[in-house]
Amino acid sequence: MVVLSVENLEKTVRDEPLFEGVTLALEECEKVGIVGRNGSGKSTFLKCLAGEIQPDEGSISTKKDAEVILLEQNTSYPEGTTISSFFEMQKCRANTILSSYQKALNEGNEKEYMRLSSIIEKEDLWDTERRYFAILTDLGEDLDPGTEMSTLSGGQQKKVQIARALAVKPEILLLDEPTNHLDIKTIEYLENWIKASETSVIIVTHDRHILNECCSTIWELDRKHFYRHPGSFSAYLERKAERIRMDEKHEARLENILRRELEWLKRGPKARTGKDKGRKDRIDAMLGEISKPKEDKPRDFQSADRRLGKKILEIDGIAKSYDGKLLFSDFSFSFVKGQKIALIGDNGSGKSTLLDIISGHIAPDIGSVDKGLNTVFGYYDQLGRDLKSTKTVIEYTEDIGERVIMGDGEEVSASRFLELFGFSREMQRTPISMLSGGERRRLYLITRLVQNPNFLLFDEPTNDLDIDTMERLEEYITSFPGCAVISSHDRTFLDITTDMTFVIEGGKITLFPGNYSEWKEAKEEAADNEKSKAEVKPAEKRVQRERKGLSFKEMKEKEALEAEIEKLEELIGKLEESFSTAETTELGTLQERTRKYEEAKTSLDEKTKRWIELEDKA
Repeated sequence: MVVLSVENLEKTVRDEPLFEGVTLALEECEKVGIVGRNGSGKSTFLKCLAGEIQPDEGSISTKKDAEVILLEQNTSYPEGTTISSFFEMQKCRANTILSSYQKALNEGNEKEYMRLSSIIEKEDLWDTERRYFAILTDLGEDLDPGTEMSTLSGGQQKKVQIARALAVKPEILLLDEPTNHLDIKTIEYLENWIKASETSVIIVTHDRHILNECCSTIWELDRKHFYRHPGSFSAYLERKAERIRMDEKHEARLENILRRELEWLKRGPKARTGKDKGRKDRIDAMLGEISKPKEDKPRDFQSADRRLGKKILEIDGIAKSYDGKLLFSDFSFSFVKGQKIALIGDNGSGKSTLLDIISGHIAPDIGSVDKGLNTVFGYYDQLGRDLKSTKTVIEYTEDIGERVIMGDGEEVSASRFLELFGFSREMQRTPISMLSGGERRRLYLITRLVQNPNFLLFDEPTNDLDIDTMERLEEYITSFPGCAVISSHDRTFLDITTDMTFVIEGGKITLFPGNYSEWKEAKEEAADNEKSKAEVKPAEKRVQRERKGLSFKEMKEKEALEAEIEKLEELIGKLEESFSTAETTELGTLQERTRKYEEAKTSLDEKTKRWIELEDKA
């Protein structure tokens, strides 16, 4: 059953059509992902669907009584708004009925409040606010209802926004970049909710993991038109690659034919017959088709090579606390050329603080950070990436330099540099404040890279970037010869660009010798092993009965296994602690320690399995 339909929708902003002739339908329980370039109109389209803004042409219709809730990119509220009053501000059927009920109760209108009470009971609306706070708790936030929204971090505000949207159980949920400012744990909660929910969902996101795991349909916004692609995000990418290949094949065929036809024209045939005129018309038609505007794909990211010295960056015993809360302590690490390290942890764990310490923006409470003489940071930080500037695009870029040297040695003007990265001459005169969130971030990103760094520090670089820009950034990082530390909630991005992981957890920073997915798999495996051990741990009162079930030889084997398992667990613990430094320790080089770690884990699994067999027999 169709729950939302769009017919011939059109919207123009600043005299430029964003989309036109859009006709689409959303089915009951369908999960749709919208993809397209930054600034193409995805957010505007969602606001049209939600009734926040009116389209210039076309119509939008929904199933009778279907409630549409929009979760916008940014969290907005009046001054003095509390967590509780923020929920009451949600425009939804539940709040409207509950408000009317309270008004009828206050006015003593018995007939009306009895009528509304019946509706509230029937639709289970009494528990709406309770669900709101329950979801917040599930998201890891135990907040007082009277807490003001302005005192919360960006991640906490996003969680409050998500909890409010989910609590009212809408028939249609519109999500606009919902993963921005969230930690991975919260994103996985949202991902699981989308997959399990019977709500119809339309989501604008750059998170390819969510697009592939949750969405059954992809709507692509490309050059003012929407294209519907049934199937997962992976299936969409395969079809798009095939479409591009066919377009290129068709164009090459046209060019070959045109070359022969133009040769005919150059010969200037004397006879001017009807066939000649038809041939000229065909040439004109082919010229018109080849000269159609093509997708202007910006250049790949690049920067000139800058040599790293022998000493890159050495961190020695640093610690940092904020407002009496310890973020991390006793962390040491020496960077080696070519290391690409993911930085993960819950919201508020200290990821941005660590990057600020590494870059020299702030000092640690204890310890030191020693930067090599030749080390030059390219820091995409939390504050600068939002670019709250009154300048135009070209003014901001010319402040960095009127001439820019590209990675291939080419020297270009600031204006030409912007053109190469998707900012047309018309757009260059646009105030930064009028750019979309993704366009501002792309501008800030390229102006960081143009300074030719040899050590990259990225704090949530993928927020609001379109998928095409992210893929080009991934290519840049993987081929980057220097070092990189990347804090990101985008699991796919981390898996592609990094091969080691800093984990901030419980006031400590540990190093894992693998990417995010490998770390998560190892963590889940360790949790399963702990659970298995807890389930089979022998109780003292069963010792006598245990001995009756085993032979003398098996009893000795079991005792030996317990001692060996204890030693292996102790070794694994020491190795995990040693991963905080890349230097050679008493346990060997980083490569040797990694090999020992994998061997010890394999041996532990085998011996634990045999111990369980003996325990079962006993």
